[in-house]
Amino acid sequence: MGKAVTWQAYGCAALWGLFISRKEQTWDTGKACGNGNSSPRVVWKVYMDYNATTPLEPEVIQAVTEAMKEAWGNPSSSYVSGRKAKDIINAARASLAKMIGGKPQDIIFTSGGTESNNLVIHSMVRCFHEQQTLKGNMVDQHSPEEGTRPHFITCTVEHDSIRLPLEHLVENQMAEVTFVPVSKVNGQAEVEDILAAVRPTTCLVTIMLANNETGVIMPVSKISRHIKALNQIRAASGLPRVLVHTDAAQALGKRRVDVEDLGVDFLTIVGHKFYGPRIGALYVRGVGKLTPLYPMLFGGGQERNFRPGTENTPMIAGLGKAADLVSENCETYEAHMRDIRDYLEERLEAEFGKRIHLNSRFPGVERLPNTCNFSIQGSQLQGYTVLAQCRTLLASVGASCHSDHEDRPSPVLLSCGIPVDVARNAVRLSVGRSTTRADVDLIVQDLKQAVAQLEGRL
Repeated sequence: MGKAVTWQAYGCAALWGLFISRKEQTWDTGKACGNGNSSPRVVWKVYMDYNATTPLEPEVIQAVTEAMKEAWGNPSSSYVSGRKAKDIINAARASLAKMIGGKPQDIIFTSGGTESNNLVIHSMVRCFHEQQTLKGNMVDQHSPEEGTRPHFITCTVEHDSIRLPLEHLVENQMAEVTFVPVSKVNGQAEVEDILAAVRPTTCLVTIMLANNETGVIMPVSKISRHIKALNQIRAASGLPRVLVHTDAAQALGKRRVDVEDLGVDFLTIVGHKFYGPRIGALYVRGVGKLTPLYPMLFGGGQERNFRPGTENTPMIAGLGKAADLVSENCETYEAHMRDIRDYLEERLEAEFGKRIHLNSRFPGVERLPNTCNFSIQGSQLQGYTVLAQCRTLLASVGASCHSDHEDRPSPVLLSCGIPVDVARNAVRLSVGRSTTRADVDLIVQDLKQAVAQLEGRL
């Protein structure tokens, strides 16, 4: 087959087309006609990996571009372009706060979700040792003695930006961590298991709001309520509060998120998951007063010294606009994605019958409206193999950060009780705001031909 020429179907200015295109066209120039001549064949590509990343909305691109042109000054300066930059940053902070039902002063801008999550963990280690010092318990941060290190509670299906920092602390004898297994019945971290793991030295419970592979919504509100009640008992015993953090990366833009309803102390915001730029933010309830936060970086006094460094005004402008769109349209987005996801699952079941295993459908459990994790059962139908055979579908087998281990079954699915042979065949489809039923029809037919090719029926 000859070389394929690919270009993006731009939905806005060509400069930004790469970021906003939903589909690709490919001219296959090597398909020979009966007369031996090459005839171009258009192949449409349909993107269904919105849990991995999303394109920028045109309004977001406009906000970024305008900030680049008009607000290029240093936000700490007093001249016009600097004051404009400061105003944009303040407006974006207010937009993010509105999106999550919080206060603008509780929003700290970061480079992304990984930094936000690490900042929370770092802060809790520092806070624990300062509390120990105030009590007169002068201990080495690397002390091997149990009970002298901060204790964290998380679950077995967390993102690597939670799991790996905690594992690093354990390896260096700087913390103790309990990884609570999720239920094999519903894919959730059970509240009772989390409460049972609490120790006198527990400082933080960190549980994601929605899982990126299964879409399962975790019972964060219920966890927070129980931890709040437990903290009253701990206070009477002279023990410090246990704080609650949730990584809301996958939930924002797909369902309503409210920090008051959730009752959390920290919440991670990731722009590129809701059609914004690749920066992030961290919500901290009563930052520095009610809830401790310690900088990992040192430099200028930006972000009230919690996250120094000259602010990235254009990206912050884009993040603010993306948050505005969520605040204005979240219910519409959610309803559309749920309709498309449900139609997708209906079509998969109709086409593949009993061979389809819906890995993300747990009885009685709320899940993200856009996520469908499934397996087509068959010895030759490993997820990455099926996707490699697809001509139209652009998707992944699971978390993008694990893409170098595509041939291994997902640890998340295994934790949820999915059998190894089924998990090995898993494909994660996640629809977006612009996905249509026609797109679904295209990719189901594409999956059908891919399976037929792999099983030697074509």
